[in-house]
Amino acid sequence: MDKPLINRVANSGINVLNLEDYFPTKEIKEFDLKPYLFKELILKEKDFRTALKEIDWTAYSDRIVLVFNSNDAIIPVWAYMLVASYLSQHADTIFQGSKVEYLKCHYANVIDKIETEKYQDQRVVIKGCSNKPVPPFAYAAVTQKLKPFAQSIMYGEPCSTVPIFKRPRKLK
Repeated sequence: MDKPLINRVANSGINVLNLEDYFPTKEIKEFDLKPYLFKELILKEKDFRTALKEIDWTAYSDRIVLVFNSNDAIIPVWAYMLVASYLSQHADTIFQGSKVEYLKCHYANVIDKIETEKYQDQRVVIKGCSNKPVPPFAYAAVTQKLKPFAQSIMYGEPCSTVPIFKRPRKLK
C-alpha cells in the first residue's frame, strides 16, 4: 500500500520549452520624446538639443531603453539617433519602439537561435501560463520553428496540455 510516488510527467520523455526563461533579464525603461517637444507636438531642434544635454543619462545605465514618441507628432529620424547617441554610453540596449515591439524583436532573435536538433522527434510542450508578458507572437514563432523537427507540439503544462501539432506516423 505504501508505494512510492512516481512523477509520471518527469518520466514521460516530454521536452518542456518555457519561453518565460528567455524573457529579458535587464530592466526595461522607457524614454518618451513627447515631453521634449514644443507643446508636446513640435520638435524644435535647438530646444530639443538643449533639453537632452540636461538629462541625467546615468538613470538609464545597464538597462534596455525603449525610445518612442507617445503622441502623433512627426519626429525626424535624426531625433532618435541623437537620443541614442546619448544613451549609448549608458544603456545596455537601445530600441526604437514600444515594449510590445521590443519583445517581439527580442523573441524573434531568441527563437532564431534555438537549436532544433534537441527537439528532433521529441514530444514538446510549450509552457503556458507565464508570469511575464511573453507576446503571443513568440508562441506562434516557436511553433513554426519546431514543427519540422518535433514529433508533437503541445501547449500548456505537462500535466494538462492542448495539442497543437502531431506528426503522422510513418507506415512500415
